[in-house]
Amino acid sequence: MKYKVIDKTIIARIDKGEEIVSSITDICKKENIKLGKVSAIGAVNKVKIGLFKTGEKKYYSDILTGEFEITSLLGNITTMDDEVYLHLHINISDSTFKTFGGHLNEAYVSGTCELIIDVIDGHVDRKFSDEIGLNLLELDDK
Repeated sequence: MKYKVIDKTIIARIDKGEEIVSSITDICKKENIKLGKVSAIGAVNKVKIGLFKTGEKKYYSDILTGEFEITSLLGNITTMDDEVYLHLHINISDSTFKTFGGHLNEAYVSGTCELIIDVIDGHVDRKFSDEIGLNLLELDDK
């Protein structure tokens, strides 16, 4: 992985064989990013995606292998317990143009991944909600 910082934006290239989520986490730790938004495109050959069933408060995931284009990877960067917390979603397309999508747990680059992180000044933490069953943004009531 290589990246360049331009003002409050990070442009990164994640290379073949590298894992996307851990690469984003590494950048956030090295650059001390506490809040931001993520977007990316590229190609992957192994992806673990998931879906949270709100009625069950249970998370389901599956691993897809093959050749896929990343048609969209979006998400945000916050913190939880003073650690980087990524919330990422991905859409991928196979050779028949069938798409798959969900919460991104991990993805391995098969060609390249072009990533942009827009850094936001500030800090937003997360806290687990027993009612919802997810780690929710902690925001002041206004």
